Amino acid sequence: MMSQDSNDDAEDVSLFDAEDETTRKSKKSKIRHPLASFFHLFFRVSAILVYLLCEIVSNSFIACMVTIILLLSCDFWTVKNITGRLMVGLRWWNQVDDDGKSHWIFEARKPSSRGKTASSDSESRIFWLGLVICPIVWVIFIFSTLFSFKIKWLPVVIMGVVLQSANLYGYVKCKVGNKSNLKSMATNYFGRQFFRQAAKEEGP
Repeated sequence: MMSQDSNDDAEDVSLFDAEDETTRKSKKSKIRHPLASFFHLFFRVSAILVYLLCEIVSNSFIACMVTIILLLSCDFWTVKNITGRLMVGLRWWNQVDDDGKSHWIFEARKPSSRGKTASSDSESRIFWLGLVICPIVWVIFIFSTLFSFKIKWLPVVIMGVVLQSANLYGYVKCKVGNKSNLKSMATNYFGRQFFRQAAKEEGP
């Protein structure tokens, strides 16, 4: 009777562990901030679409330029101040101390004691894909502008590259940390590889 009860307890524990694992996976794949995820892509994709379609829809260069700049500015502010903090738990900003010196601060939210991360996998994927792909698109626009001799669009395209690359650099800096963190990560990695190789050579 005692062995049967212990087996039942083991089955119950494994069952609950499986349910907890399923729940964790569903939470990781769930989008926790749908509004932030939408606006993370809305402004930057809209700026690209307006740039591609403006000459077809409107003949006014000034109106198109102002619209693109407004969309890029809204995107920069939204990604820097809202979506990065909500979707991936990262933020960066500039702070001026009492001596008047400017300091750039890059922060990453630490996981909770229960191991919960600041974002789900789906939100993190949306955030980083949008953050990386759109600046690449604007760099392509620079070359297309030069090759097609549409020099009047060059300042707008350069602004797109600068604003979106600034957010990309800031969040990559938050993610990987400073140079000392990178060196320590590389040192730890090569140290583990060395000890692993030494253990294999000493083994039978």
